[in-house]
Amino acid sequence: MKDLQQPRLVISKSERTLTVFDGDTKIKSYQMVLGFDPKNDKETEGDGRTPEGDFYVFTKNPESRFHLSLGVSYPGREDAIRGLKEGLITKEEHDEIIAAIAEQRMPLQKTKLGGEIYIHGGGTASDWTDGCVALDNDEMTELFEAIPVGAKVTILP
Repeated sequence: MKDLQQPRLVISKSERTLTVFDGDTKIKSYQMVLGFDPKNDKETEGDGRTPEGDFYVFTKNPESRFHLSLGVSYPGREDAIRGLKEGLITKEEHDEIIAAIAEQRMPLQKTKLGGEIYIHGGGTASDWTDGCVALDNDEMTELFEAIPVGAKVTILP
């Protein structure tokens, strides 16, 4: 699965699948699990929900406590707009998230919107994460080796 030209990930929460594409070509699908409240879109820190929307991989962590991990760029632009409107984040936090997304770097991770959403190992027995996407460790190794920083990530309901 190496040497992907246009790698992107599509995660289907309802189907519990993570599918790797190279452009429009489906390469491989994995079974995965979600946060302890898997049905709804992430809104706040600690809600156990996995976010929905369009993101990108902002980092690769080879020293994750859950084997290996790929950082997902949550909160995104829409989350920042919602958070400011609802009074969950300050104007400064909003502006920093918007700037980070525009520059494809790590958005603020420690706000009331939540953060630290990763695709990581640790197993797929049940929905157990705090809002992350978890795979079996051997599959996470394969994914980690194939997916670069900057790859697009779409998370569907």
